[in-house]
Amino acid sequence: MAKKNPVTQAVHVLRAAGVEYTEHPFDYRRHPGAEGAAFALGIDLHHTAKTIVFTTEEGGGAVVLMHGDLEVSTKKLARVMRIKSVRPATQREADRLTGYRFGGTSPLGMRSSPPVLAHQTLASLERVYVNGGSPGFLIGIDIATLLDLTEARVADLAVD
Repeated sequence: MAKKNPVTQAVHVLRAAGVEYTEHPFDYRRHPGAEGAAFALGIDLHHTAKTIVFTTEEGGGAVVLMHGDLEVSTKKLARVMRIKSVRPATQREADRLTGYRFGGTSPLGMRSSPPVLAHQTLASLERVYVNGGSPGFLIGIDIATLLDLTEARVADLAVD
């Protein structure tokens, strides 16, 4: 019997918005992270969008969408946010901010509403694969739709 895909907060958001998306489950234990997901699903790593949670100097948070094969520059992120510094959130901080457990963080349907920022070249893609709110569950979605639903600010955020 086939395992049913999870109905997460992200899925609820997508269904409520009436947007088209595809569901892509995979074995997270065997294929963790963006690289593992891309391999397991046979998709280009550059077309995956990692959801990375950061903590600001004031104790707030921010979520960054970044290509699976690139890294976020904390200096660029802080500059874009007009603050002194940011750091990657701990697992506990990320879980508390987003309401998702580590490895299953989606930019959709988060518990709170931290600012979402996306690396500028993501916007040039037609479709991306982003976490659907559970480890081992990506959703394929039109990038313009994702940016609109998350109200993401687009900027150069990658390490040079």
